[in-house]
Amino acid sequence: MLAYVINPGSSFTRLALADIQPSENPQLPGQLRLTLTRAELELPASLSLLAPLTAPWVEALIDDFQRAMHDWPAPDAVVSRGGAIGEVRAGTYLVTPELAAHALVGRSGEHSGNVGAALALGLARRYGVQALIVDPPSLDERVPEARESGMPGLPRSSAFHTLNAGAVARRAAFEVGRKFHDARVVVAHLGAGISVTAFDKGRAVDTSGISQGEGPFSASRAGTLPLPGLLDLAYSLPRPELEARLTQQAGFLGLTGSADLRELERQEETDPRVRLAADTFVQQVCKALGAYSAALPARPDALAISGGIARWHSLIDRIERRVAWIAPLTVIPGELELEALAEGAGRVLLGLEAARVWKEPALLGGEGAAG
Repeated sequence: MLAYVINPGSSFTRLALADIQPSENPQLPGQLRLTLTRAELELPASLSLLAPLTAPWVEALIDDFQRAMHDWPAPDAVVSRGGAIGEVRAGTYLVTPELAAHALVGRSGEHSGNVGAALALGLARRYGVQALIVDPPSLDERVPEARESGMPGLPRSSAFHTLNAGAVARRAAFEVGRKFHDARVVVAHLGAGISVTAFDKGRAVDTSGISQGEGPFSASRAGTLPLPGLLDLAYSLPRPELEARLTQQAGFLGLTGSADLRELERQEETDPRVRLAADTFVQQVCKALGAYSAALPARPDALAISGGIARWHSLIDRIERRVAWIAPLTVIPGELELEALAEGAGRVLLGLEAARVWKEPALLGGEGAAG
């Protein structure tokens, strides 16, 4: 099976031709085999704010896609990263004009992926195939107790690295010989943003999120902070300055003066500040993996780490030694968003899963659902 894969970001879009083959392991039918041919195009800024669906710029951008794909064979489906479409369950969704229009105008919120469904639908129509999105960023499958905080009216955020965390969790489950929907896995995505997510039999039941300040610090973001000190900062600084301090001047940058992780890795053995920052980061990641392991109803079958920081080998070695007693650790540096999209399409094309049907959130009292 062949799929065209579209992953729009805030400034450019990644494209891929995915050749999707069934698993060679009958015990793990979801362990699909992929071959990806990649391309990349600049994406005009703020596309998610533009409408209507049939606007000339949509067709013009699809023309650009087809020129980039001119030597690719025709697809069996077109799949894209989705955007904010209301609270939904994980899975692969069939793109309808209503879904594409809802995301495009930002009715459920702004996200760089909001343009994805419209692009997938427009391109799919040219080839007479179905358009799909996979694990949109607005999915939320948390258990009720994971949604609340200790303050009434201040719920915890559900936003996490949905595509990458799900794909990494699947691979970690496969590595220990388990089907994803039978396994319990904790995934720490360690990138520019960090999220730690607990999966219970395929369902993301709890997450640190990427927009609520929980979890370990990153290259320039603060992570969890002591509340008294945070309040002191909040009262002493204007909000824009405070937000900049927390998201652009903290983390490794604030502790060492640099956010260049490759350079910091080289300095770790000779600079005491870098060594202390690295040790602190290891401590925080290990605590987060332990905490989200405890968020599961039973011991996890696997732990996994992904993201750019996963390339810092000495950090990962120390983390693995600290958490090996919990479960085997899988390390997948970088991100698997294109692979996650291709696999989501492949599971539908190969009959392993049925495509989900999206329903307009406004028809359901403000919450999205899948049939």
